[in-house]
Amino acid sequence: MSSLSQNLSLCQPRRRRENLRLLSQTHSVAIPSGMSNSVKNCSLARCSGVGVVRAATEVVVDDPVVREGGKEKGRVLRVGVICGGPSAERGISLNSARSVLDHIQGDDLLVSCYYIDCNLNAYAISPAQVYSNTPTDFDFKLESLAQGFRSLSDFAEHLAASVDIVFPVIHGRFGEDGGIQELLEKSNIPFVGTRSNECRQAFDKYDSSLELDRQGFVTVPNFLVQGSHSNESELSRWFAENHLDTNSGKVVVKPTRAGSSIGVTVAYGVADSLKKANEIIAEGIDDRVLVEIFLEGGSEFTAIVLDVGSGFDCHPVVLLPTEVEIQLHDNADMREKDAIFNYRRKYLPTQQVAYHTPPRFPMDIIGSIREEASLLFQRLGLRDFARIDGWFLPSSIHIPSTSEKKLGRTKSGTVIFTDINLISGMEQTSFLFQQASKVGFSHSNILRSIIQHACLRFPNLASDTSLSSLLPRRSKSSQLIEAFPKTKDVRKVFVIFGGDTSERQVSLMSGTNVWLNLQAFNDLEVTPCLLAPTSGYSSKTDMDEKELDVRMKTIWTLPYSLVLRHTTEEVLAACIEAIEPDRAALTSELRNQVMNDLMEGLKKQSWFTGFDLADEPPVRYSVEQWVRLAKEVQATVFIAVHGGMGEDGTLQFLLEAEGVPYTGPGVKTAKICMDKVATSLALNHLEKFGVLTINKKVLRKEDLLNAPVHDIWHDLTSKLQSETLCVKPARDGCSTGVARLCCLEDLAVYVKALEECFLRIPSNSLSKAHGVIEMPSPPPELLIFEPFIETDEIIVSSNAVNDNANRLIWEGHSRWVEVTVGVVGKHGSMHSLTPSVTVKESGDILSLEEKFQGGTGINLTPPPLSIISKAALESCKQRIELIANTLQLEGFSRIDAFVNVDSGEVLIIEVNTVPGMTPSTVLIHQALAEEPPMYPHRFFRTLLDLGSERFI
Repeated sequence: MSSLSQNLSLCQPRRRRENLRLLSQTHSVAIPSGMSNSVKNCSLARCSGVGVVRAATEVVVDDPVVREGGKEKGRVLRVGVICGGPSAERGISLNSARSVLDHIQGDDLLVSCYYIDCNLNAYAISPAQVYSNTPTDFDFKLESLAQGFRSLSDFAEHLAASVDIVFPVIHGRFGEDGGIQELLEKSNIPFVGTRSNECRQAFDKYDSSLELDRQGFVTVPNFLVQGSHSNESELSRWFAENHLDTNSGKVVVKPTRAGSSIGVTVAYGVADSLKKANEIIAEGIDDRVLVEIFLEGGSEFTAIVLDVGSGFDCHPVVLLPTEVEIQLHDNADMREKDAIFNYRRKYLPTQQVAYHTPPRFPMDIIGSIREEASLLFQRLGLRDFARIDGWFLPSSIHIPSTSEKKLGRTKSGTVIFTDINLISGMEQTSFLFQQASKVGFSHSNILRSIIQHACLRFPNLASDTSLSSLLPRRSKSSQLIEAFPKTKDVRKVFVIFGGDTSERQVSLMSGTNVWLNLQAFNDLEVTPCLLAPTSGYSSKTDMDEKELDVRMKTIWTLPYSLVLRHTTEEVLAACIEAIEPDRAALTSELRNQVMNDLMEGLKKQSWFTGFDLADEPPVRYSVEQWVRLAKEVQATVFIAVHGGMGEDGTLQFLLEAEGVPYTGPGVKTAKICMDKVATSLALNHLEKFGVLTINKKVLRKEDLLNAPVHDIWHDLTSKLQSETLCVKPARDGCSTGVARLCCLEDLAVYVKALEECFLRIPSNSLSKAHGVIEMPSPPPELLIFEPFIETDEIIVSSNAVNDNANRLIWEGHSRWVEVTVGVVGKHGSMHSLTPSVTVKESGDILSLEEKFQGGTGINLTPPPLSIISKAALESCKQRIELIANTLQLEGFSRIDAFVNVDSGEVLIIEVNTVPGMTPSTVLIHQALAEEPPMYPHRFFRTLLDLGSERFI
């Protein structure tokens, strides 16, 4: 066992178990004759596994705490979490599964994890595997790390014997269309959520629209395009009936059975509508497509419904709805006249969308949403929980073909429900947790409440299983001196994130993840803190001016619910809104209404002992006040501010001056690593040890804008002796502003983006194919140009070859691959984690999405032996440790480099002293590759402890 692993073993959190044992058994059962064709066909149409017996594995956590808890408290509830599925939302499903796993495990609840691949093959997987980054990465490892079932019926038989209840977290097809539910029903397996028949009806947007109309709800006029039998004359007649111009009438075209905004687009006129509908059909997304009128002037909302009834007695309560506001900022955004709440806006941190909970609607509209959504939940036969999306249209907007007596009509306007989500997303900042936290539920409390409610339908579960409830606690964001009494038993932790750089949204994701994971420990009091964004990080070099800038910045300590946002700007707006008297009073009034409604049902449940989040306002501090507060309450600061003052030594200097311990490297090292040129200079002398650096040329933005582009290009290619260049901000990171320039025209496009202050360069704007390039805002003052390092493309192919095993395609001509690797430890004795080979899905530069969004990008951890040998990998790790110790890194950092697969030589790219710590970041994969695996909560606890010990 490594010294790092030994340190980790000392960190024992609550509600967690990681020592795994595998109990294998073999099944061979035919598909039940009563099963629907959809399930039969899905099972038989698989490319692999037909006729092959695999070991069906139950992943069980063996932990003394669990065994002891079981003796004291009785039976442990066995929950099977099923994720994946065949839809394009598989990546989101993995994120949801990670979140559920993080928050429901406990002494009284044992989780087994399962995965359904795109061909509906079922696998038992370890909890560690749930933290794999992407579906492609995940699928690549299935054959070697997971245990598969020969058929879905084998899978169902295993579940019947191994778990008490199933929690499906498959989004889209097979998860919300009744597929998995029917499979479970056939084997009489208890599960969370709505029954199969009701799922089928609610999931299909056309069928649910017809049913809502029959039930008396206002619906959006629509037209169904089915298969290749589209009738242009009928669609033209529908356009005319709804007062739409047949050539230019604006409509929304979307699959009836996809979900999550997949395939949703805007069309103009009959011809364009049919064209886009046929494209959806041709791409295989769905063979039934809906054409709806575009609700111009409306406001979109979404609402979580929670059933708090007993057994089969339905008592749905709608939480505080969320208003979804599309925001268009720059010229590129303004060109998106068809702005809709699409997949990218839903799942990526972006300033193109903002959320308001509760919505900024009239009170009668909010009341109508809550009342009608509750009624819809009942009439459609939904169970446990759901998310219902819709629109609010002001009274000035007329909806064709609707009766004034329809449900949803109010004095202020009309409420229309458009989408029903049977398995709402459960990512860390999803609508479920946003809305639940507003009314007193933590992540763990709401998830466990949903599971416990589902158990009530099954007498054997309801009678002998009662999950231990969490003790109500105060939010730790305000009245900090009172909330943090100076005791020896509880350590205070401030997790700070945000800032002004282009990495601030990833910083929010990192900080949120760290905060939620550290809350697993009873001996910690963890407070989330926002370094408020301003107009942009200062590039001043004069220390007096820079210190003045820092003193003018503000930090907010946050209550639980305000952290759960997608952007730092949204968190800041929520803080300001929360202390605005009228808005605060309205939110408090609505919160009390919802909590009273919830308690009407929950007070009858013996397992519910109360809400665990208090309603507290955020508190604003200057940076100086906040540092003094950290010193006074003896807090350790966990730094999750990427770039800017969080990574250039400024924040470290302020904390060190007051003796406040913090995570990560010290002041001097942070300054060096933030400057990519200084980093190279500090490592130049290591060439004889196999550590190489890349030649660089630094130019000022002003010089780029004023000099002829032709002259600049000629000068750069001559001095760097390369016809292909890589450009990147000198003091930024996270793939923002990083691009490959192959010619003079590429440089011209990049310079124009700087000059026009573009927030992003659209995909394929340069001569070689690439994805969207996020640009720093404001543009950087200094830019680095360096030769572009050519590596051989690595492709992960999932073609049906040799039992459908995913194959790695790599020609290996250059013998160099790009890797990223974390280093952890104390000053002078840094330990290299297992490097990850980086596989790009588009272009030559890893995009912001590919690095940090679960569901995109591929990191192969550990690197396959077909690419790099164990000897070369070990040499690489030794050189990484040499780099870390030479730069005097401590705590943790991430090093990006190119590695020679034969010699293990390292060509350094950059060093990140505050690396990404999002749920799907590569550091998590590498920690899990250690022996024994280091799970996220333990990993972050170790990083915290290393920071706390720096002044001891």
